[in-house]
Amino acid sequence: MTILGIEQITYGVLDLDACRRFLADWGLKEVGADATSVRFETLNGGRVLAVLHNDPSLPPAMEEGPTLREVTWGVATAAEVAALADTLAGQPGYFSADGAVGCIDPNGLAIRIEVTGKRELDIKGSPSNPWGLPTRIDTPSPVYERAQPIEVGHVVFFTNTLAETEAFYREKLGFEMSDRYPGRGAFMRCAPHGGHHDLFLLQLPNGKRGLNHVAFTVRDIHEVFGGGLHIDRCGWETQLGPGRHPISSAYFWYFKNPCGALVEYYADEDILTPDWKPRDFEPGPTVFAEWAVDGGLDGTTRRQKGSGQAPAPAGKFMTDTSKQ
Repeated sequence: MTILGIEQITYGVLDLDACRRFLADWGLKEVGADATSVRFETLNGGRVLAVLHNDPSLPPAMEEGPTLREVTWGVATAAEVAALADTLAGQPGYFSADGAVGCIDPNGLAIRIEVTGKRELDIKGSPSNPWGLPTRIDTPSPVYERAQPIEVGHVVFFTNTLAETEAFYREKLGFEMSDRYPGRGAFMRCAPHGGHHDLFLLQLPNGKRGLNHVAFTVRDIHEVFGGGLHIDRCGWETQLGPGRHPISSAYFWYFKNPCGALVEYYADEDILTPDWKPRDFEPGPTVFAEWAVDGGLDGTTRRQKGSGQAPAPAGKFMTDTSKQ
C-alpha cells in the first residue's frame, strides 16, 4: 500500500466570503458552493473545501479559529482502502464508510483515505540552463501574470506529540522520513519515491498544536513569482518571501490565509528515492531560508516592500531618467 498524495484539504472558516475571494485569487477553480461551504480544485483535481466552522459535518478542530479540519490522502485502489481499514481500526475517531476510512491522528487532526480521483496532466515547468547542462534552447522562460496551482503539495503542522505522530504516519500509513530536526521536527514523504515532503511536523517549545501552512505546487520558480505578485495586487498580505529553502531546495512565497494560518506557492523541490538517507539539521534562520524577502514584493512596482520602497518603473528602460 502506498499513499499517492493529498486528495483534499478541508478548512473550517469564520468568513466564508473572504475565503472564497482568496481561493479564487490564489488560482483555484471554483466547482461548487452552498450556504455553508465553497469547493475549489487544483489543475489535477485536488480539492480544497472551505466550510463554516460551526457546520456539524466538520471534524473537531485541533485549535481555535479558522484552521484545517481534515486532510484526505489518496491511494490507487479500493483494496488498499480496505487494507487500511484493518490498520486504522481502534484509532480515535475511526470510521469506514462510503469507500473511505479515517481516524484522528495523535496530533488531533482528522485524516481520511480514499481512492484517488486526481487527473494525470501533461504539464511541464520551464527548464533551466545551468552551466554545462543547458536544457532550454531557443526558448525563453515564461512570465506568469498569476498562478494556477497544479496540486496540494504538502501540509505543515505544529505538534506537541512529535514522536507519536511521526510513528503513526510511518507505521500506519507507510510514510518515509526525508530529513529531521532531531527531537524537534520531521520532514516526511508519503512514498519512497517522490517530492521531499508531503508532511512536516514541528514541535515548538511552547507546546502549541495546530496548522502552520498548506503548500500548493506550481510549475516553476517563474510561477512562484508571478503568482505572488498577483496575490499582492489583489491586496493579500505576504508573510515571507519570495525565498528558497535549503533543506528541500524549493523556492517559496508565503501569504496569510483567511482560511487559516499560512499558504505557500512552491516549486523545484528535491525528488527523493529509496536510496536517500535522511539528514539531521539544527534549526536556524538560514536552515529554514537560504534567502528570503521580508514583507514580499509589491505586485505593481515589482520592487521590495517596506521603507524607502522604490516607485513603479516609469521609463522604457531602467536607465531612463527624467529630462531636466
